[in-house]
Amino acid sequence: MNNHTRKFFIYTRKSTDTEDRQVRSISDQLAELKELAVKEQIEVVDIFVEKQTAKAPGRPVFNEMLLRIEQGEANGILAWHPDRLARNSVDGGKIIYLLDTEKLAELKFPTFWCDPTPQGKFMLSIAFSQSKYYVDNLSENIKRGKRNKVKDGIWPQMSPLGYLNVGGRIVVDKNIAPLIKKTFEAYSSGSFTLRELRDKFNGLGLKRKSGKELAVSNYQKLLKNPIYTGLMKYNGEIFEGKHEPIITKKLFDFVQEVMMRKSKPKSRGLKPFLYRGFFRCGECGCFITTETQKGHNYLRCTKRKNPCAQKYSREEIITSEIQKEIKKVSLPDDWASWMLAENRKDMLSEAQSSTLFADKTKADISLLNSKIEKLMNAYLENALSLEEYRDAKNALVSSKQLLKEKLSAFEQKANNRFELTEKFLKYNMELANECTNEEKLHLYKKVGSNFQIKDRTVFFEPRGAWKNLLNSGILGGNAFVSALRADPISASNSDFQFWRRGRDSNSRYLTVRWISSPLH
Repeated sequence: MNNHTRKFFIYTRKSTDTEDRQVRSISDQLAELKELAVKEQIEVVDIFVEKQTAKAPGRPVFNEMLLRIEQGEANGILAWHPDRLARNSVDGGKIIYLLDTEKLAELKFPTFWCDPTPQGKFMLSIAFSQSKYYVDNLSENIKRGKRNKVKDGIWPQMSPLGYLNVGGRIVVDKNIAPLIKKTFEAYSSGSFTLRELRDKFNGLGLKRKSGKELAVSNYQKLLKNPIYTGLMKYNGEIFEGKHEPIITKKLFDFVQEVMMRKSKPKSRGLKPFLYRGFFRCGECGCFITTETQKGHNYLRCTKRKNPCAQKYSREEIITSEIQKEIKKVSLPDDWASWMLAENRKDMLSEAQSSTLFADKTKADISLLNSKIEKLMNAYLENALSLEEYRDAKNALVSSKQLLKEKLSAFEQKANNRFELTEKFLKYNMELANECTNEEKLHLYKKVGSNFQIKDRTVFFEPRGAWKNLLNSGILGGNAFVSALRADPISASNSDFQFWRRGRDSNSRYLTVRWISSPLH
């Protein structure tokens, strides 16, 4: 071929892929290729610069160059190395086919020999195959490295929202993590749709790491990601992570239940009457509603089921009735103060709680570890399919995480029964204080349930500790309560000391037994 007919395209490629990091820069490639063109007396028709990976077909600049070669604009290519042209079988095949059809006459490389002879094309195909093997092998090594990382409890990818990549691990983003936790808590209440959740927390500043706003689908994905509990789901398998959790597994599971139920938001826009939805009619069982007449709020039965003879009641009268009824199941203020001091003495004297529960939980965790290990051995021995192994392991890892959270909660709240007793006594003291009814309403709901109004009188069922207190027989206007109200010191030195003696045979003395039911 005559020199004056040798028209070449220069093709350079530099991607950000790991395997290309040691390749010369595009400017270095161009300098050497231009020098080679002068030395070989080659006419350079055009220069193509590409920054896209050659792992897969579809490079726009590369495809444009081949199209122009087929149209006869050039009959040769100058490149740094064959791996700049192709790292996949499709692009490599296109180059060799153009050589076969003589659309492409020559390929020139500063570090590689190639001519259009059968031997040259054979060597070129080997070079393309080596490039593809390097990419495939590198990809497998990267995958293997990621699998090893996740087995060691290290998240192998870019950190999710709420975490930061630091030193090869993920750590909690102190600025975003509180919003992530609030997102889970808000959705678990059942009061928000995903769209409402998006509007609320986008407004609070929860955004993607790029700074763009989160879409509804992003919130759905976030709420389904177990990584916030300390677990990692990778390729369908759950692993224990070494990163700090943002939420508990219990909250995460509850959110999944809410999402499954597709809970609807609570009704909004209603007038905020104090006792809305609080009472039912003691005669017919319908809800009690509130309406305003002449500047006063009145409570009345809705009478939606059957005829009902109940009359209107002023809100102030009902408030007074509630306070009067709750006093019947509450401790006297001076007595509650004295018991609060005694409870704190007992809490200080019992420095260490029983370790029975902690030991049993640790044993259960150890047993689950053993089961997970046996499950892995069964999979390696082909006794289980990959799907069976993953399903069984995921269940065991989830159970283990719940046990770890229970153990952590127990260790953090070893004196929980004393705390509950103190909370109960403080509630009594709050109820005894004169304050606005709005502040007391949440306490009324803790004291009782099934609040009813009949003949302008309030009835309710004491719950939890207040029910236990009522059933103990020490309230209801008996002689002991009267004596206690008159002289708490002398009364407490007699009867209350008798209750405390029960501690000799059972460490859960009376005040603890009162609060054994949850204070909801």
